[in-house]
Amino acid sequence: MKGMGKMMKQAQQLQAKMMKMQDDLAEKTVEATSGGGMIKVVANGKQQVVSITIEKEVVDPEDVEMLQDLVLAAVNDALNRSQEMVSGAMSKLTGGMNIPGLM
Repeated sequence: MKGMGKMMKQAQQLQAKMMKMQDDLAEKTVEATSGGGMIKVVANGKQQVVSITIEKEVVDPEDVEMLQDLVLAAVNDALNRSQEMVSGAMSKLTGGMNIPGLM
């Protein structure tokens, strides 16, 4: 049973490291742009969009669909980059092991 106790302790240590990593990632951000930088979206490590900047030159009342497409593209790119940041951090923490149920 000593092996089980050691395994439980390691699992608790991993859980504590994961919680700290999640807190750290919540403070980190990634940025994505579209429309040649006219739309900028910033997302954090919790996959939350924290800001969207739209340059006034890209706002055309006659072409709202283009603006919507540009915003959507930038948001999706930012969220993908955020997920990649989290996956990379998780991979470092778990030594590359894919542990089901973790993030």
